[in-house]
Amino acid sequence: MFGHCVSLVEHMDLLALADFNLVARHGGFGRAARAATRPKATLSRRVADLEAGLGVRLFERGGRDLKLTEEGRALHERTGRLLSELNETAAAIAAGGDALRGRLRISAPSLFSQIAMGRLAAGFALEYPEVRLEVTTDDRNVDMIEEGYDLVIRVNPRPDESLIGRAFLRDRLVVAAAPALIRPIDGSAVRAVVRGSPDLSGDWNVITTSGRSTIAINPVLSLSSMVMVRDAVRQGIGAGRLPLSLVSHDLAAGRLVAWADVDEPDTNLWALYPSARLLSGRVSAFLTYLKKAFPTGSPNELAAFID
Repeated sequence: MFGHCVSLVEHMDLLALADFNLVARHGGFGRAARAATRPKATLSRRVADLEAGLGVRLFERGGRDLKLTEEGRALHERTGRLLSELNETAAAIAAGGDALRGRLRISAPSLFSQIAMGRLAAGFALEYPEVRLEVTTDDRNVDMIEEGYDLVIRVNPRPDESLIGRAFLRDRLVVAAAPALIRPIDGSAVRAVVRGSPDLSGDWNVITTSGRSTIAINPVLSLSSMVMVRDAVRQGIGAGRLPLSLVSHDLAAGRLVAWADVDEPDTNLWALYPSARLLSGRVSAFLTYLKKAFPTGSPNELAAFID
């Protein structure tokens, strides 16, 4: 699509490219002009010149909102971050230092956010006071480019050619219960607290010192989060499948007992970012901070964040 752009680089006006990205971010010439206190006509002329130089339409005009064409979306995705990095580098040089600054947007899953992200974010902000950190909680696979995230934390992500990153933390599931709840030895179903719909919950495959086996369950309570499941299991209403990190303190204190490990692969948390972008200093600093917080990536290191 943009294979011919290398030969056109010398015809690309950097200011026009910056104005194009400004209009793309704000979704219209008027909004971009008001945000930048620039004449609307100037922005329109620069974008038209850029389109003429590249020989492609970058916006679909018509209606109240501008829409990026396929070529416009590709150009915005590939140049927007580069221009931001240039601006930040220029600002750092002008300030006489190389301190990290600017916005860092992160999306993280709900359980990790509840357990650790508050303390992690506060510690990172203290270490890098010029970085404006924004963390949102979302268990869905957000679109990093469309939604403007610099980094996402995902649980066991599927392979994605557009993202690269590293696993920084691992956890595993255990079947835990209050000491007063007796595990049936005759194969009858045990009362269970499940996450999600009870209709989708089958018996639990587990691993014990004796080998692999199955625990038949009778779901008596269904809840939407692991923290809620843990709190209910503490009350003795039933057994639950829970992350080891979430119940480590309860197991050590005797409030819960572990019946078995769940026969499933470990849960791995990955920090991911788009491979199409250069790794920014802010993202690199946060990855380093994660490594410092979880040097071995063990469940006990995550458990240390739980009060």
